[in-house]
Amino acid sequence: MQDELKIKIAAFREQLSEMEGYLDIAAKREELARLEAVAAEPDFWNDQQKAQKNIAATKSLKMVLDPFESISAGLDDSEIMLELAEAGEAEAVAEAAAELEKVEHGFQALEMQSLLGEEFDGNGAYLTLHAGAGGTESCDWADMLYRMFTRYADRKAFKVQILDYQAGEEAGIKSVSLLIQGAYAYGLLKSERGVHRLVRISPFDSQSRRHTSFVAADVTPEIDDDIDIEIVESDLRIDTYRAQGAGGQHVNTTDSAVRIVHLPTGVVVQCQAERSQHKNKAAAMKMLKARLYEREQDLKRQAVDQLYGDKGEIAWGSQIRSYVMQPYTMVKDHRTDVQVGNVQGVLDGNLDPFIEAYLKKNR
Repeated sequence: MQDELKIKIAAFREQLSEMEGYLDIAAKREELARLEAVAAEPDFWNDQQKAQKNIAATKSLKMVLDPFESISAGLDDSEIMLELAEAGEAEAVAEAAAELEKVEHGFQALEMQSLLGEEFDGNGAYLTLHAGAGGTESCDWADMLYRMFTRYADRKAFKVQILDYQAGEEAGIKSVSLLIQGAYAYGLLKSERGVHRLVRISPFDSQSRRHTSFVAADVTPEIDDDIDIEIVESDLRIDTYRAQGAGGQHVNTTDSAVRIVHLPTGVVVQCQAERSQHKNKAAAMKMLKARLYEREQDLKRQAVDQLYGDKGEIAWGSQIRSYVMQPYTMVKDHRTDVQVGNVQGVLDGNLDPFIEAYLKKNR
């Protein structure tokens, strides 16, 4: 038993050494030390925006460094336990085995972080849902997906802000735009870009027939203001309108919501999150900048389909994932073939199996 554990520790040591180089742990430690030194300065909170960026960057680094350090400490503890076992401690072998089991779980967490290494993976994300073919059914499905993604965000301790909300005519949501902020929010949620298909017995059908509904999810990264992307004022059409949804008298009496259309590309963004039309315009411009930047990067890579073509038409044959509630229960991702039988669990925000499989496939 002790020899087996020693072999396991040696294998883990080698794996950890490889990941140390791949993840550039030394550079991350230096950057974390620098950020913590800045946070310790007396005037740190004088610039709230700068302070929040520092905290977000610190949290992002710790999501990699904490499991790495935990694994390293666990391996050290396991070796000590085996030394005690050789000295006659009867329970030390079992403790070493238990510690190595924790190390194995730590590697799983670290591997997940190693999959999130692209340029904007550590950023927040803009998530927009559009109801497609299916009328009221699809609007209700959009509402269900909105709940699913906000539940997922809650599980990850992400902050969610509604930027725009268009209610369906009879029920549900016609479209909704969210800003989801947290470490690696975009890196995790980029796998959700595409058409989501629902099959169920309709609660809106008096004959209880089975219906198929579609909703498109578009995910783009939140980018910093210093990213260079040129937007010509004459290329924009800016409309104002009254916000929808809860919000009191102000919502019903002022045209504070803003819609911006980028005429050369047809990209449309909307925001009604703030009481001020000026603030809504600023938020919409930031979202437009993010979408145009991502589109420009795709064109440079000659891979527009990777981000926009995959979504395709919001109808049959273009879905990335199917959620079937009748005649059987199954959620299947058509890109990775991952299947989960607990549909309700997925709709409650358990998206980890699909996200992990997508990231591994695209590594």
